[in-house]
Amino acid sequence: MQVKFVSKSKSLPSYATKGSSAMDIRAYIDEPIIIKPLERMLIPTGLFMELPEGYEAQVRARSGLSIKQGLTMVNGIGTVDSDYRGELMVPVINLGQEEVEIKNGDRIAQMVICRYEQVTPVLVDTLSETERGDGGFGHTGVK
Repeated sequence: MQVKFVSKSKSLPSYATKGSSAMDIRAYIDEPIIIKPLERMLIPTGLFMELPEGYEAQVRARSGLSIKQGLTMVNGIGTVDSDYRGELMVPVINLGQEEVEIKNGDRIAQMVICRYEQVTPVLVDTLSETERGDGGFGHTGVK
């Protein structure tokens, strides 16, 4: 994966531990940003990347920020396609009851790189039957 920065720090996305599946992504901002409760905002990262064809980046909330401060991703998981060349912006929402301050260099999200395959949809009249069928939305119960 090739990366380019507009940031002077050039802090590459990095894994926090040997067993981490996601790389931390940092904010690149000139001055601190205050996010009020229920406010949504795009946080710049200064990061531009070139993913190989057949790969995507999944940008996710950091669990610590979510549980401790209520800061999460507006769209759950953000997808960065291999042909996107713009700046990686993180869409956050403050679901907490207090304001959240984001400072330059703060780790604001995490990113997993995944391989994918494209498929061709084929219109049919029927689908194969399974034991589950159309059961969904908790049909198997809680216990």
